[in-house]
Amino acid sequence: MLQIKHLNIIHKKDLRTILEDFSFVLGKGDRAVIIGEEGNGKSTLLKWIADPAFVEPYAQAEGERICTGERLGYLPQEFPPHEASKSIYEYFSEEDGFWEQEPQQLAMLARKLHIDSGFFYSEQKTGTLSGGEKIKLQLARLLIAQPTVLLLDEPSNDIDIETLEWLEDLMLQSEIPIIYISHDETLIERTANVIIHLEQLRRKRVSRYSIARTTYGEYRQRREASLEKQRTEAGNERRREKIRQEKFRKIQQRVEHEQRAVSRQDPHSGRLLKKKMKAVKSLEHRYEREASEMTEMPETEDAIFLKFGQNIRIPAGKTVLDFSMERLTVQDGSENGRVLARNISLLVRGPEKVCIIGRNGAGKTTMLKCIAGLLLKREDIHAAYMPQNYEEQLDMTKTPVEYLSVSGDRGEQTRIRTYLGSLKYTAEEMEHPVSELSGGQKAKIFLLKMSMSGADVLILDEPTRNFSPLSGPVIRALLASFSGAVISISHDRKYIDEVCGSVYELTENGLVKVGRSVVK
Repeated sequence: MLQIKHLNIIHKKDLRTILEDFSFVLGKGDRAVIIGEEGNGKSTLLKWIADPAFVEPYAQAEGERICTGERLGYLPQEFPPHEASKSIYEYFSEEDGFWEQEPQQLAMLARKLHIDSGFFYSEQKTGTLSGGEKIKLQLARLLIAQPTVLLLDEPSNDIDIETLEWLEDLMLQSEIPIIYISHDETLIERTANVIIHLEQLRRKRVSRYSIARTTYGEYRQRREASLEKQRTEAGNERRREKIRQEKFRKIQQRVEHEQRAVSRQDPHSGRLLKKKMKAVKSLEHRYEREASEMTEMPETEDAIFLKFGQNIRIPAGKTVLDFSMERLTVQDGSENGRVLARNISLLVRGPEKVCIIGRNGAGKTTMLKCIAGLLLKREDIHAAYMPQNYEEQLDMTKTPVEYLSVSGDRGEQTRIRTYLGSLKYTAEEMEHPVSELSGGQKAKIFLLKMSMSGADVLILDEPTRNFSPLSGPVIRALLASFSGAVISISHDRKYIDEVCGSVYELTENGLVKVGRSVVK
């Protein structure tokens, strides 16, 4: 059992309360998902549970963590940089349980993760693996260690659809308690039986959390029904209060008028009017007391707001991309590299929205970089690129405002701050270096940059991977309504279904068009 008592976490730099008096018990069979908007402290909470020392550089935490006798298996959101220079074999060799594994056990684990059985003994550097392969690498070592509690920060990031389905089965069949963060709504809907919802209200000045032992779909329905009921009751009470106040004002005005009009020679009428005014004042106090006890309007985090320019148009017959590649290779330490795919061709016309899927390590990101290199040079279109690794494009030392500024003039900076505010950045976060922001906040910067640039072709590598399940519907609707072309890689089943008109799978023999039903 894992127990947390009265946890308080405060961000050191801007003194923002991330969590206040948080208590929770994780028991056998629990699959608890932490949800909330980007930057609300989901990863910070999971890091603290894994090891309070992980958050010490940037957060002050006080609380009790009881996990006596438990072996915690923690998957971080980002692959640790200090592991990148190790070979895959060295990485596994550092786990004591690796040496106790029989070859058949490793082969079975490799099949489940859709990796080659020789993967565990490879001399390839871990830093050269694709994003999905790094997730599989870490998951494999975690499972070999046989933890009694799993703490998973974005286990669904970048892994292929087959492995996503395996992960769902693993979570559903395992009795090991699990706390996880994911932006894959399908995974959450199918696996979570406990919801931990972190919220930041009033421009992130107030922290609130909710815990519900139910499914995600049920939680959303109950929450919306409860909020709607509260909104209705509060609205009705305010309408009744308005009518009552109007009647009261008329009574008060009439009594005050009679008092002014009464003759000094008629003391009896004056005494009666004084009694009447006293009754009016008593009524006023009663109404004020009842008004203070009215049902409050519910406080919730508003959804993010972002849109692309309305004047973006690409003619239906225009050739956006006519791409071909004889061989796609990746460096693996050999002289010429390893061939991943042959005879690749892709034709995109007009405002088409294309998604490329395929197994991890198939070369999707490598291919998309080649496509981006071609499209970014074109002058007849305006392309923008969102890489899988944000550090390829983002200057981590700059603030969001500095990164987004082009001219640097005051008016532009005011607009940028307004846009960032609509994406739920606080004034303090706008002044933080990009390196201190969450993955979702970095992704928002990319989308805002694309929106401000007026791009009519978007090249997106896993565009929804760092957006919360609460922001996900907004991002999908934004991209579905985009009037330009989208060429993307994704394993997000809702994104593929709601946004993309054409889906291609990258195989050893090139790109093969598939139906969206394949990825549901």
